[in-house]
Amino acid sequence: MNNKQRVSVLGGGSFGTVLANLAASNGSNVALWVRDSEQALRINSEGANSSYHPELKLSDNIMASEDLYEVVKNADLIFVATPSKIFEKIIVRISKIIKEDCYVISCTKGILDDPFRTMTDIILSNNIKNFGVLSGPNLAKEIADNKVAGTVIASNDQQMITSVKEVLSSETFKIYSSNDIQGVELAGAMKNIYAITCGLAESLDVGENALGLILTRSMAEMSRFAVAKGANPITFLGLSGMGDLVATCTSVLSRNYQLGFNIGKGMNLTDAKKNVGQVAEGIKTLEVIRNESLNLNIKMPLVESMYNIIYKDVSPNVLINDLVNNPNEIDVEFRYKDE
Repeated sequence: MNNKQRVSVLGGGSFGTVLANLAASNGSNVALWVRDSEQALRINSEGANSSYHPELKLSDNIMASEDLYEVVKNADLIFVATPSKIFEKIIVRISKIIKEDCYVISCTKGILDDPFRTMTDIILSNNIKNFGVLSGPNLAKEIADNKVAGTVIASNDQQMITSVKEVLSSETFKIYSSNDIQGVELAGAMKNIYAITCGLAESLDVGENALGLILTRSMAEMSRFAVAKGANPITFLGLSGMGDLVATCTSVLSRNYQLGFNIGKGMNLTDAKKNVGQVAEGIKTLEVIRNESLNLNIKMPLVESMYNIIYKDVSPNVLINDLVNNPNEIDVEFRYKDE
């Protein structure tokens, strides 16, 4: 373990907090960037982030600050765990500050539009060369409770992969590696759409068989879209694909699942968001993926149904009807080799 690596975590939300604590518990000095001085003061004085994980005692190796310059200027590794809507603004700012050999790892599961851009597209456009993606079935509450979890670090830089494993691995947090940055990133963002879908379906009491149908068709849609974007479909069989999809689509701890459940019970989108209380990235991702799938002529029936339910006020009951009546009858579309 290299305890001298200087780690910065940008974003004092639920996932940023547990990431910071994992690194700090392994001996790294961690600078945690939060958006206001009052939150920083509370975290430093209380030794906890009461807004998200009041029960989690944070390591003494964490120092929270609202001063982005001070947080990132000497960092060896930076984990960016902010909402997607401010991600670009943050990357633009830190690109002018960070060391040339600093590793920047996106932990944000979102996609931007006008034009279509992933978080790593934004990192690259700001001339940051050393980057990766961290994604997987990582419900923050369970990590805070020290329950077993795994995640994936995707990068083309083996030293970055090694560094991330050294900084974050623990007896209950296992880290796997991948070189499919595009696949891992798209899987993490897109599964939020289907978590909303499953939450809505659960609220309608469609049954376990129907949920199994929705999950597998979700996987088909995700991989179909990602392959069109250059990803490896095999990636979707792993933690960042199937693992994250199952965890997020079946857990009440998932914000996106909660949002879908609320909509299925009759709440409008505004009230459903308020009830969840935290950012549910799947709503914006749904709109972006739907528009891009139309541009690329990719068939995504579940995405289309959810778009109509959320943005066109169509009854949630059309979800199952649309799925059953879809003419596609091919189960698995990708073969390992030509037959």
